[in-house]
Amino acid sequence: MKNDRYTDQILQILKIDGRISNAELADRVGLSPSACLRRVQELERVGVIKGYRAILDAQQLGHGFTAYVAVGLSEHTKEAQKGFELAITQSSEVLECHNVTGPYEYLLRVETADLRSYKAFHTDVLGMLPQVATISTHVLMESSKDERG
Repeated sequence: MKNDRYTDQILQILKIDGRISNAELADRVGLSPSACLRRVQELERVGVIKGYRAILDAQQLGHGFTAYVAVGLSEHTKEAQKGFELAITQSSEVLECHNVTGPYEYLLRVETADLRSYKAFHTDVLGMLPQVATISTHVLMESSKDERG
């Protein structure tokens, strides 16, 4: 795969607008539509472009409460990690789960309707997992920059 200014421009534009037509994308980067399409398809094939998604407004979907939750496990074993990760994948409130370094094993991004529903998740989901030793919640107040896309 060519990694040049055309590829860089294609990726930058697609990062901002994944729904742009191939014709418009080609015009903006200065390639023919067929050459542009070949590059995009190759970027998809090799996994540089992993997919396209819609960015949803959590507030309008009734998810007005967002928290980042640091979770420490009671045991530092592969089995404990697998058990925790399996349980978390079944929770609709958890939108991201990252295994991290530092004083905690996991960092979660959790979205619920409000504080009351987060408390229920905290108690009835996280609090019931045998692998969980500590929970530290950081409530999101505002995001001045968010490029998750």
